[in-house]
Amino acid sequence: MPSSERRTTGLRERKKAKTRGEIQAHALRLFREQGYDATTVQQIIEEAEVSESTFFRYFPTKAEVVLSDDFDPLIVEAFRAQPPELSVLQALRAAIGAAFAQLSPREETEMWDRAALCLSVPELRGAMLDQFASAMRLLAEIVAERTGLPFEDPTVRTLAGAVVGAAVAVMFAIADDPSADLAAHLDTALVCLEEGFRL
Repeated sequence: MPSSERRTTGLRERKKAKTRGEIQAHALRLFREQGYDATTVQQIIEEAEVSESTFFRYFPTKAEVVLSDDFDPLIVEAFRAQPPELSVLQALRAAIGAAFAQLSPREETEMWDRAALCLSVPELRGAMLDQFASAMRLLAEIVAERTGLPFEDPTVRTLAGAVVGAAVAVMFAIADDPSADLAAHLDTALVCLEEGFRL
């Protein structure tokens, strides 16, 4: 691809990411101010000053505004960059830490807001199950890739499920404390997994 075409593609992707982020930021503010159920898609569209077609191009449903983020690709990229001498859990801890380090303060706040909404809104709690399944599959894929084990290996699947379970436990544990350090709590949970729960 010629360099000019790459620049055009890169600019287009940045503009799309900016638009998507602005829609999400306006939506989360409205959810905080008047509640998730009371906020309509039309209100989000008006606040974000986008067309209806633009909104639905980025978010097929109102729930997707809360559920959707770009965090998993950051983890995958960072995980693949970890040195081979690290164990799988050490590499995951390092990757998650690196992914959190890339978030701006606004993105961290929005991540917290979305997690709180997912736990408090019944519609979103149900939709989270699909996200957990997708997260476990993604983790199993990259763990299998790193270890050379097949995706279907019980050890791979169990490790992926344990990591997602640890993340869920952290979400519930800090649900009522907006000042909590999500990254630190998650790292502590992964240390517990790494050390094998010496209870």
